[in-house]
Amino acid sequence: MNLDKLKTTTALDVKGKRVLVRVDLNVPVKDGMVTDTSRIDRVVPGIADLAKRGARVVVLSHFGRPKAGPDASLSLQPIADAMSKAMGAPVAFASDCIGAPAKAAVDALKPGQVVLLENLRFHKGEEKNDPAFTKELAANGDIFVGDAFSCAHRAHASTEGLTHLLPSYAGPLMMEEINALRSALEKPQKPTAAVVGGAKVSTKIPVLENLMAKVDKLIIGGGMANTFLQAQGINVGKSLSEPDFHKTALEIIAMAKSKGCEIVLPVDAVVSAEFKAGAASRVVDVKDCPADHMILDVGPKSVAHLSEVLKGCKTLLWNGPLGAFEIDPFGTGTFALAKEAAAMTKAGKLVSVAGGGDTVAALNQAGVADDFTYISTAGGAFLEWLEGRELPGVAALAR
Repeated sequence: MNLDKLKTTTALDVKGKRVLVRVDLNVPVKDGMVTDTSRIDRVVPGIADLAKRGARVVVLSHFGRPKAGPDASLSLQPIADAMSKAMGAPVAFASDCIGAPAKAAVDALKPGQVVLLENLRFHKGEEKNDPAFTKELAANGDIFVGDAFSCAHRAHASTEGLTHLLPSYAGPLMMEEINALRSALEKPQKPTAAVVGGAKVSTKIPVLENLMAKVDKLIIGGGMANTFLQAQGINVGKSLSEPDFHKTALEIIAMAKSKGCEIVLPVDAVVSAEFKAGAASRVVDVKDCPADHMILDVGPKSVAHLSEVLKGCKTLLWNGPLGAFEIDPFGTGTFALAKEAAAMTKAGKLVSVAGGGDTVAALNQAGVADDFTYISTAGGAFLEWLEGRELPGVAALAR
């Protein structure tokens, strides 16, 4: 896909036009109240801009995974209320995303007003990318704006289908995500580094294979690092590892070397006999893990070495923690390296892009998320981009 062909609505006359905007409002709701407005806060500026320019804005989103049609517990109604507060202006709500309720709500819109249509996934046609359902969605719009990068890895009616029926544009949040990833992977300031962590090598093989051809240093952490160490004959005790992927790990090391990419593994580790909060732990050389202990974090020498690696780089891409950060005290290594990357970014020495649920949680816990150049809220789409895969929702906009 040619990303340079992506068009935005920046110079477009939208006054009086019905603009269908696909966003991701899959936010946590408890007792009818939104408990985290982060995703809402990120999409509101784009919606507000269209409204300010006189568009009649029709917001589309899914919410959760309804199993059999409409489900009151998965209604977008509470999210319309939260959007109203975030925008400081009323956001109307339609009890369906197609049919008479949707048409009536859209027809009632005046220029500058906004309506949120009910959960797209209440209709099976959404995930099936059903042409008849897509046509019903398109009937309420003159223009389509795709602003849900986090949903762009799915060829659904509202992410891919609508681009065949309406003039289509990339929204500001979509462009933010794409430009941030391009800056880290396609047009980076070199040298470049990537941190790839997490539990299992098996889930990140395509990511590692794609990144080794694009970065100079590939830092591997978490349970993944245990498999790489074990593959090289190092005893990792009771640590999480995947012996079935020893051959794969060795092949990745050899391939990376042939491409001029250095694989960076821990040199020391925090080990414990128990995996629980406050468990007794100690630091050992990575080659000296006791048989009845498990590696749960990188040690201080590893952090110091990784910090030096970062100091020699200008671009950092981060996906996955270095240890079991959710349980104290095994987040120390992840938090320390995150603070180093954040300090370098603030000093203008590093472009830092991070994404993935655990990564964002770890950076928030470390208190440095705001200091990274860009934090992606996308999960699966972010990972598939790292794998080098074409995202249907982006490719459709770039057609």
